Amino acid sequence: QVQFVESGGGSVESGGSLRLSCAVSGFRSNGYAIGWFRQAPGKEREGVSCINRDFGNTEYVESVKDRFTISRDLAKNTVYLQMSSLKPEDTAVYYCAIDLIATSCYLDEDEYDYWGQGTQVTVSS
Repeated sequence: QVQFVESGGGSVESGGSLRLSCAVSGFRSNGYAIGWFRQAPGKEREGVSCINRDFGNTEYVESVKDRFTISRDLAKNTVYLQMSSLKPEDTAVYYCAIDLIATSCYLDEDEYDYWGQGTQVTVSS
Protein backbone atom coordinates (compact mmCIF):
# COMPACT_ATOMS: atom_id res chain seq x y z
CA GLN A 1 0.00 0.00 0.00
CA VAL A 2 1.45 3.31 -1.07
CA GLN A 3 1.69 5.76 1.80
CA PHE A 4 2.49 9.44 1.82
CA VAL A 5 3.67 11.67 4.61
CA GLU A 6 3.33 15.29 3.61
CA SER A 7 4.44 18.10 5.86
CA GLY A 8 5.61 21.67 5.89
CA GLY A 9 2.47 23.57 5.06
CA GLY A 10 1.38 26.58 7.06
CA SER A 11 0.66 30.27 7.00
CA VAL A 12 3.18 32.91 6.02
CA GLU A 13 3.18 36.52 4.93
CA SER A 14 3.81 37.54 1.37
CA GLY A 15 7.51 37.24 0.58
CA GLY A 16 8.03 34.46 3.08
CA SER A 17 9.22 30.90 2.58
CA LEU A 18 8.07 27.38 3.31
CA ARG A 19 9.48 23.96 2.59
CA LEU A 20 7.12 21.11 1.83
CA SER A 21 8.19 17.49 2.28
CA CYS A 22 6.71 14.38 0.75
CA ALA A 23 7.91 10.98 1.92
CA VAL A 24 6.54 8.03 -0.03
CA SER A 25 6.69 4.36 0.94
CA GLY A 26 5.08 1.01 0.21
CA PHE A 27 5.71 0.81 -3.50
CA ARG A 28 7.99 -0.84 -6.02
CA SER A 29 9.16 0.87 -9.13
CA ASN A 30 12.03 0.72 -11.59
CA GLY A 31 11.78 4.43 -12.13
CA TYR A 32 9.34 6.94 -10.79
CA ALA A 33 8.60 10.60 -10.60
CA ILE A 34 7.03 12.67 -7.86
CA GLY A 35 5.04 15.75 -8.57
CA TRP A 36 3.59 18.60 -6.56
CA PHE A 37 0.16 19.88 -7.50
CA ARG A 38 -2.00 22.54 -5.91
CA GLN A 39 -5.64 23.46 -5.82
CA ALA A 40 -6.91 26.85 -4.76
CA PRO A 41 -10.54 27.40 -3.73
CA GLY A 42 -12.77 27.53 -6.78
CA LYS A 43 -9.96 26.61 -9.15
CA GLU A 44 -8.83 23.49 -10.91
CA ARG A 45 -5.84 21.58 -9.66
CA GLU A 46 -2.62 22.54 -11.41
CA GLY A 47 0.81 21.01 -11.63
CA VAL A 48 3.46 23.00 -9.80
CA SER A 49 6.66 21.00 -10.10
CA CYS A 50 7.94 17.47 -10.53
CA ILE A 51 11.18 15.53 -10.39
CA ASN A 52 12.29 12.22 -11.79
CA ARG A 53 13.82 9.93 -9.21
CA ASP A 54 16.61 8.45 -11.34
CA PHE A 55 17.57 11.24 -13.71
CA GLY A 56 16.77 14.19 -11.52
CA ASN A 57 15.17 16.17 -14.31
CA THR A 58 12.62 18.67 -13.17
CA GLU A 59 9.70 20.72 -14.43
CA TYR A 60 8.07 23.86 -13.07
CA VAL A 61 4.93 25.72 -13.94
CA GLU A 62 5.84 29.16 -15.25
CA SER A 63 4.31 31.01 -12.33
CA VAL A 64 6.75 29.49 -9.80
CA LYS A 65 9.97 29.42 -11.79
CA ASP A 66 12.82 31.17 -9.98
CA ARG A 67 10.82 31.02 -6.72
CA PHE A 68 10.31 27.31 -6.06
CA THR A 69 12.94 24.57 -6.07
CA ILE A 70 12.22 20.84 -6.05
CA SER A 71 14.77 18.35 -4.80
CA ARG A 72 14.97 14.72 -3.72
CA ASP A 73 16.60 12.56 -1.11
CA LEU A 74 17.01 9.16 -2.72
CA ALA A 75 17.79 7.32 0.48
CA LYS A 76 14.63 8.58 2.14
CA ASN A 77 12.33 8.45 -0.90
CA THR A 78 11.49 12.01 -0.02
CA VAL A 79 10.93 15.01 -2.22
CA TYR A 80 11.09 18.59 -1.06
CA LEU A 81 9.55 21.73 -2.48
CA GLN A 82 11.33 24.83 -1.29
CA MET A 83 9.00 27.78 -1.82
CA SER A 84 10.39 31.30 -1.57
CA SER A 85 9.06 34.77 -2.33
CA LEU A 86 5.58 33.43 -1.69
CA LYS A 87 2.62 35.39 -3.01
CA PRO A 88 -1.03 35.36 -1.97
CA GLU A 89 -1.84 33.60 -5.25
CA ASP A 90 0.26 30.64 -4.07
CA THR A 91 -2.40 29.95 -1.45
CA ALA A 92 -3.76 26.46 -2.05
CA VAL A 93 -3.81 22.90 -0.84
CA TYR A 94 -0.62 21.30 -2.08
CA TYR A 95 -0.61 17.62 -2.99
CA CYS A 96 2.24 15.32 -3.85
CA ALA A 97 1.72 12.39 -6.14
CA ILE A 98 3.77 9.54 -7.57
CA ASP A 99 4.06 8.32 -11.14
CA LEU A 100 5.28 4.73 -10.79
CA ILE A 101 6.47 4.30 -14.37
CA ALA A 102 8.46 7.33 -15.40
CA THR A 103 11.61 8.08 -17.34
CA SER A 104 10.99 11.78 -17.02
CA CYS A 105 8.37 13.84 -15.24
CA TYR A 106 5.31 15.69 -16.39
CA LEU A 107 2.93 18.19 -14.85
CA ASP A 108 -0.06 16.20 -16.02
CA GLU A 109 -2.09 14.74 -13.20
CA ASP A 110 -3.25 11.89 -15.42
CA GLU A 111 0.31 10.53 -15.31
CA TYR A 112 0.20 10.00 -11.55
CA ASP A 113 -0.96 6.83 -9.84
CA TYR A 114 -1.26 7.71 -6.17
CA TRP A 115 -1.85 10.93 -4.28
CA GLY A 116 -1.09 12.27 -0.84
CA GLN A 117 -3.64 13.82 1.45
CA GLY A 118 -2.57 17.42 0.83
CA THR A 119 -1.19 20.19 2.99
CA GLN A 120 -2.52 23.72 3.24
CA VAL A 121 -0.37 26.69 2.30
CA THR A 122 -1.76 30.13 3.07
CA VAL A 123 0.02 33.32 2.08
CA SER A 124 -1.32 36.58 3.45
CA SER A 125 -0.71 39.97 1.89
